[in-house]
Amino acid sequence: MPFVNAADETRIHYKDWGTGRPVVLSHGWPLNADSWEAQQLFLATHGYRAIAHDRRGHGRSDQTWTGNEMNTYADDLATLIDTLDLRDVTLVGFSTGGGEVARYLGRHGTARVAQLVLVSAVPPFMLRTDDNPDGVPVEVFDTIRAGSLADRSQLYRDLADGPFFGNNRPGAEVSQGIRDAFWRQGLQAGHRNAYQCVAAFSATDFRPDLDAVDVPTLVIHGDDDQVVPFEVGGKASAARIKNATLKVYAGAPHGITDTHKEQLSADLLDFLNS
Repeated sequence: MPFVNAADETRIHYKDWGTGRPVVLSHGWPLNADSWEAQQLFLATHGYRAIAHDRRGHGRSDQTWTGNEMNTYADDLATLIDTLDLRDVTLVGFSTGGGEVARYLGRHGTARVAQLVLVSAVPPFMLRTDDNPDGVPVEVFDTIRAGSLADRSQLYRDLADGPFFGNNRPGAEVSQGIRDAFWRQGLQAGHRNAYQCVAAFSATDFRPDLDAVDVPTLVIHGDDDQVVPFEVGGKASAARIKNATLKVYAGAPHGITDTHKEQLSADLLDFLNS
């Protein structure tokens, strides 16, 4: 399997499909590059080089004790982009991956980047604070952390069977396979890595990173997202990024990479071709 070595020699696994202008896909918590397979295959068969990596501590990358925070995630992404010498890149970040790509831009700029896409993404800032009163209360994230320590296998099962894919909504039909894939990928992540990543995606303030974005940006978010609420995530990000385009998926949950994979793939391709 292909790897790049981060600054601290952590091995970061990546999947590199197709040829053409590069698209780099950053995954959500507690998943890995496999969560992008539908979009990666679609883009690679439509003339793009689609690259998806496993964040450190997730999937097939090394399970490090340290570095489980956004600055290091962003620097690992920079190592991947620099090592493969990617240029005119479209960065696509789902959920936690949206924070990763935003922090990459904040720390490393846009010299190698042509476009940005945020999908169900955690920016600008999830956590409720005095200067972010519309954010999500810390108790929500404390509950996730407690569930991880108590029985993380069941936590991932409950997330997959419930809010992540909107399977707790009347009439929802999310396959057992999709839900099992979430559970399987979650358990591939290191316990400490996934636990610490909860703080990374919830308590990192990406507002300065979004303010620095100077490339065409597409923001896609479902308006029934129970994990990253639309008002906190996509709506706020689109309002903050200069000249961003917002696409709202009516009634869609958080995990639209699976539940709305055809629509998402088509919208990505349209944006890439624009």
